[in-house]
Amino acid sequence: MKNKKTLNFYVPKADNGIGQWLAEDGISAGFPSPADDFKEIRISLDRELIKNREATFYARVSGDSMIGAGLEDGDLLVIDRSLNPENRKIAVCLIDGDFTVKRIKKIKKNFYLIAENKKYKPIKIEEDNQLIIWGIVTYVIKQIP
Repeated sequence: MKNKKTLNFYVPKADNGIGQWLAEDGISAGFPSPADDFKEIRISLDRELIKNREATFYARVSGDSMIGAGLEDGDLLVIDRSLNPENRKIAVCLIDGDFTVKRIKKIKKNFYLIAENKKYKPIKIEEDNQLIIWGIVTYVIKQIP
């Protein structure tokens, strides 16, 4: 029997309305700006990142097949199941019972799941494959080392 990969999904918690402080004018990546110029307001990442609470989930990346797209092992993905799969979007897919995150690519009548790492070959979807596009990745949250 084939070993099945698992993907742990997390559901956003109900927003408590508190949020975190936001420097509304941004933080300069060029020349420093005086700290007095910052206006502080609160921001909720759930409100900022989630457009459809009932259809949004989080999952962690496992592996290196999407490093070229900026998705690295351990990153947290925000996945919206209400979005339509479109060519070139990054999607969480269930193919033949295994979860994977890949870029969707349609070339003429052929459909592929493309890794963003040259070590991995494209997966051509054939008639005998069972494919469910589970959701579209909308954001990636990563820890800076």
